Amino acid sequence: MSEDVKNQLDQIGDIVDNKIEKAFNAAKDNAKGEVEESLKSEIKNLSEKYVDLHERMDKSEVNAQKDLNDNTVKSFKGALGKALKDGAIESIQKGNSNSAKFEIKADMTIAADFTGDVARVQRIEDIKYDPSRATHIRSLIPNGSTDSQIVRFPKESGYSDNASTKAEGSALGQSDFDITATSIQMEKIGTTMRLTEEMLDDTPQITSYLSARVPSKVLSIEDNQILNGNGSSPNLDGLFTDGGAFTTTSGGAFYQSVESANEFDVLVAALNQLASLNYQADAILLHPTDFHKIVLLKSTANEYLKGQVMSGLQPAILGVPISINTAVTAGKFLVGQLSVATQLWIRDGLGIEFSRENSDNFEKGFVTVRAVERVGVSNYLPSGIVQGTFSTAKTSLETS
Repeated sequence: MSEDVKNQLDQIGDIVDNKIEKAFNAAKDNAKGEVEESLKSEIKNLSEKYVDLHERMDKSEVNAQKDLNDNTVKSFKGALGKALKDGAIESIQKGNSNSAKFEIKADMTIAADFTGDVARVQRIEDIKYDPSRATHIRSLIPNGSTDSQIVRFPKESGYSDNASTKAEGSALGQSDFDITATSIQMEKIGTTMRLTEEMLDDTPQITSYLSARVPSKVLSIEDNQILNGNGSSPNLDGLFTDGGAFTTTSGGAFYQSVESANEFDVLVAALNQLASLNYQADAILLHPTDFHKIVLLKSTANEYLKGQVMSGLQPAILGVPISINTAVTAGKFLVGQLSVATQLWIRDGLGIEFSRENSDNFEKGFVTVRAVERVGVSNYLPSGIVQGTFSTAKTSLETS
C-alpha cells in the first residue's frame, strides 16, 4: 500500500470530520436547523474523493498481491501498458490529482527496451592498437648521417700475405693487397594516406595517433630491408643477404661432431666461426619463437638448460647479448660483430607531414599524411656476420 495514498486518506478523513462538525454547529445556530448548501457540497465532494481513494487503495493492494505471485518476465513496454490499463493514471484522468507515480517491476535491458544513445556513454580518448616493435634493427647497428645520395667506402678485396722469417741477407717476401671502392645509394622508404578534414577536426587524438603509429610502420619496413634487402635499388643491402653463411660442410669446426644437436649448439658453433676469423661477436639476433625454444631445451635428466642462456634480465650466450626481434624470420639466426661489420646511413631522417597540396585535396576536403625517410646500409665486413637456418645448421652438426 502506497504511503502517499494512506496520507491522503487520513487528511481527507480529518477534513470531512471537521466539515461535518462545522455543519452540525451551523445547523444548531440556524433557526430552521438547516445546513448551508456550500458546506453540504464540500462534504459531498470530500466524501466522494475519500471513497475514490479508498477504492484505489484496495485495488493497489490487489494488484500488489497479484504482482507478488506473478513471476512472468515482462518487457518494459508490456509492464507499462499493464500499469496504465490497471488505472495507474486514473486519478489524473478524473481530475482528482495533478500527478501519479507507479512502479513497474520488469526485467529490462538496454538492448531490448531502448533505441539510440540513451544511457550516458563514457568515451576513452586514446586510440587503442596492438604494440609496435619495442626495438628496431637500426638501434643494434652504428648510425651515421650524410648529405649525399651516394656513400662510397674503400674495401680490401684481396691480400697476399708473404710475410715470414728470413735469414740474414735473404730477400723478404712481397705481400700485396687490393682495395676496391664500394658504393651504396640512399633509398627512400615511406608511405602516404589521405584523411578527411572532418576526421582531423572531430577526432582530436588522430594527429598524435598518426604521428606515433605511421612512423613505426615505416621503421618496420626499414627493419626488413636492413636484414633482408637484396641490394638491388630501391632495396637496401641486407645483413642476411651479404653476411657470411654458417659453414655446413666438412670445413666447419664442428661438422658432424655434435650428438643430438640443437639450437643452442648451432649458436655456439656460429660464435666459434666468428672467433676463428678474429671477430668478437657483440650481437645475436633471433625470432621470439626460436629464443623461447632454446629456453625450453632440457638435458637428458629433464632439467632446463636455460641457465646457460639467461643471466639477469639480459639473455646472452657465452656473454654475447641476444636481441629478440620479430623482424628476424622464424627459423633463422644471425650472429656478428655488428659494431664494425655494418652501418646505417641516414640522408633524411624519418618525418611525418600533413598537407592539403596533393591531387584534389582542396576540392574534396582531404589532407594527405606522408611519412618518409632516405637511408642506406653499408656492409663493410660481411665475414664479421654469420647467418643461417637452424634446421640446416643442426643437420650439419649432427653426428653421422
